[in-house]
Amino acid sequence: MDVIGRKNEINELESIYKSNSSEFVAVYGRRRVGKTFLVKEVFKERFAFWHTGLSPYERDKKFLLRDQLQAFHYSLEDYGLTGEPCPKSWLEAFRLLEKLLARKSTGGRLVVFIDELPWMDTARSRFIPAFEHFWNGWASKHDNLMLIVCGSATSWMEANLINNKGGLYNRLTREIKLHPFTLTECEEYFKSRKMNYSRYDVAQAYMVFGGIPHYLSLFQKGFSVPQNIDYLLFGQDAKLRNEFQRLFGSLFKNAEDHIKVVRLLAQKRIGYTRNEILKETGIKDGGGASEILKGLAESDFIIGYEPFGERKTLRYKLTDSYCMFFLRFLDKNTKPDAQYWQKNNNSPLLNSWRGYAFEELCFSHIPQIKRKLGIAGVSTTESSWIVYSENQKAQAQMDLLIDRSDNVINLCEIKYYGKPFAIDKSYDQELRERLQTLIDTVPRKKTVHLTLIASYGLKQNTFSGQIQSVVTLDDLFAPAF
Repeated sequence: MDVIGRKNEINELESIYKSNSSEFVAVYGRRRVGKTFLVKEVFKERFAFWHTGLSPYERDKKFLLRDQLQAFHYSLEDYGLTGEPCPKSWLEAFRLLEKLLARKSTGGRLVVFIDELPWMDTARSRFIPAFEHFWNGWASKHDNLMLIVCGSATSWMEANLINNKGGLYNRLTREIKLHPFTLTECEEYFKSRKMNYSRYDVAQAYMVFGGIPHYLSLFQKGFSVPQNIDYLLFGQDAKLRNEFQRLFGSLFKNAEDHIKVVRLLAQKRIGYTRNEILKETGIKDGGGASEILKGLAESDFIIGYEPFGERKTLRYKLTDSYCMFFLRFLDKNTKPDAQYWQKNNNSPLLNSWRGYAFEELCFSHIPQIKRKLGIAGVSTTESSWIVYSENQKAQAQMDLLIDRSDNVINLCEIKYYGKPFAIDKSYDQELRERLQTLIDTVPRKKTVHLTLIASYGLKQNTFSGQIQSVVTLDDLFAPAF
């Protein structure tokens, strides 16, 4: 299967391969985002060695180091090492890898791929010192070596490789972070599998599964999007029914607190401040809390942002589509109906959810929105805005504000409809009040443009004139650049 998207990453990997020096490359990103597939498809039969760490999820930790070393030994044997006993430490294991590579070296490029590297760093294993010794003492001295490491535990990759302060400080030669597919890449992926979905349906799939390639790969040809949602999430043997627990258990050594934070953030669209998170979850303040928030952000589950009008107030909000969907519809649903989504596809409950989910989809496609507005090169900040009354009760929420360095603010209303959106008299008055509220708040040098983001655009009528610009679903399917 051809690689969908990832053109820049493919070109970068091929360029690194052709260099005349030793290369140490880290490929990282959210679990299931397609890191292994990318490396496998780019290099195909060019690997001198490939090993994948064992997942610690649901394994007996007492035997995990032994099992990791045994698995590494099996990989060495698969690539031609013979006559060597199973190593008893990581120092021995990497010494055996050096022997294998020395035998294979004929002057050409040696590509070594170690997948899920963080899983190999088990408690008291002294993996990092051994890995440092392998790179610094042997691998970096061989100009024909290209070492690629992958990891879904992004916080581990950041701390131990990218921002390492010890023996691996500044040793990485390249960093490649993979992000979820955009809408246009999701569309391209479905087309490559001969699955014909409208853009409206692709957007619905994105709102449930995000742009995570592995989840999309599980779609069944011939099923509608609602059928696939039932098949993957609500059916008796649904493949992604237990993904939530597996996801965090495989990424974080002590995942309980990470899950607490994610559950909390799912309750409020604008998110919570750090102090609110600590209070609501009972997590103690200090380095541990900071590492939890940092780890979730680096793994693309949450973001930290400053809400408009609340300078120096950092809020954290959940952004992962799958997690939001799971916690909304499946978390406490012990006996899901195998046809739940199909039966309720047009219900008020699901339509209300689509409205919120479409807002998050728009936040993940800000480059496409800016491109449509003709401001791709303009520096901007984006956030929602809650307008509070004097007694600090929320009065209204503005879906998206794009605050531009050219002294314009786009006040964006976001609507997910199956037809052109029509503004009636009541909604027109609501828009005028929101617009005036914002105008009264921002500096006089700022101009406010009322912008509509709607699936099929705006229906022209008596009340449509105050909309300055319109962004449609088709615009969100445009390339980012």
